[in-house]
Amino acid sequence: MSRIDDLIAKHCPDGVRHVALSEVAEYSPTRVDAADLDGTSFVGVDNLVAEKGGRINASYLPNTTRLTAYESGDILLGNIRPYLKKVWLASNSGGCSGDVLAIRIKQAAQTSLTPEFLYYALSSDGFFAYNMQHAKGAKMPRGNKAAILNYVIPVPPLEVQRAIVEVLDTFSKLEAELEAELEARKQQYEHYRTELLASVESAEWSTLGAISDRVSSGATPKAGKREFYEGGTIPWLRTGEVTFGEVWDTEVKITEHALETTGVSWIKENCVIIAISGATAARSAINKIPLTTNQHCCNLQINEDRADYRFVFYWVSSKYEELKSRGRGARADLNAKLIKDFAIPVPPLDEQRRIVTILDSFDSLVNDLSIGLPAELAARRQQYEYYRDKLLTFKELKAAA
Repeated sequence: MSRIDDLIAKHCPDGVRHVALSEVAEYSPTRVDAADLDGTSFVGVDNLVAEKGGRINASYLPNTTRLTAYESGDILLGNIRPYLKKVWLASNSGGCSGDVLAIRIKQAAQTSLTPEFLYYALSSDGFFAYNMQHAKGAKMPRGNKAAILNYVIPVPPLEVQRAIVEVLDTFSKLEAELEAELEARKQQYEHYRTELLASVESAEWSTLGAISDRVSSGATPKAGKREFYEGGTIPWLRTGEVTFGEVWDTEVKITEHALETTGVSWIKENCVIIAISGATAARSAINKIPLTTNQHCCNLQINEDRADYRFVFYWVSSKYEELKSRGRGARADLNAKLIKDFAIPVPPLDEQRRIVTILDSFDSLVNDLSIGLPAELAARRQQYEYYRDKLLTFKELKAAA
């Protein structure tokens, strides 16, 4: 930081120029034939990874003949649901779908602005907050292309830009290394979970329904009825919040009136909850607070004399793909009967608890944000965000009188 402070003092002690993005950049004006693209050069919105995760190769190709072209050094933004923070600094040339914006530095500005610095400016939380503020649409918000070009960025001298990029690249590299190590730990965890659970397959077998005291689902209070939601305090779980872990809270709360007048019912804590519908079907979670759910969750209240609820959770999580494959219809939806009939080995409770103790320890190492690698990664990300915002904040140069 001291080096950057020295550069600022040397090159721009009175502040730096702030300009609208449109002054230095534009949307790509060039086109490319779809026939010239492949999975490595076509970028649809699905190929941009959320939370500034870059891009992955496309598994499908465009169904139009001509697309917007992008070049190495362009910044590609996912223009659907800007809150997903999909952004990538292109390292090759290719073409992108209409839901992806390709932002290119204007030729006249290429001597005063680097693509790397612009990428960091457009991957800041400040930019994404601005983009959401001006987005259009409620259910599927889209970025406002005109407003995006009005976003104001600082343009410090090139020496300062390069020094800032060097610092932020270092943070990004360290974060990537931690993510790779965490991913390796997760694979190790998956391996041991599979081995431990396979060790009890010679035990007595039963079904999820047979070891549950109660199997239920919930309901959705009528949308738009203020008395069902306004001032609500009762946690209401949707399938998107069923995420292979423990649920400590929910985004949406409903009211006592909703509970009394609809099919929603209380689910006691420590139930195994399985999503039965849509893209999240077969994902499982444990609720650590009493809550309610929508109709797309199947809730298993496990009989404590038969099984440890965490053992059941680990078994269902390990058999996610098998359970999901039993879904029906275009969306591969499950239902209560399919879940109740799903087989599970039931070893003695002492053996179940031994396995749970081991898997809980592994789970904490790879998922608990308060310890180990997840904690280190979270701290590093927080540190990165802090320095990025600090490094991208400059005093504005006053206009000459």
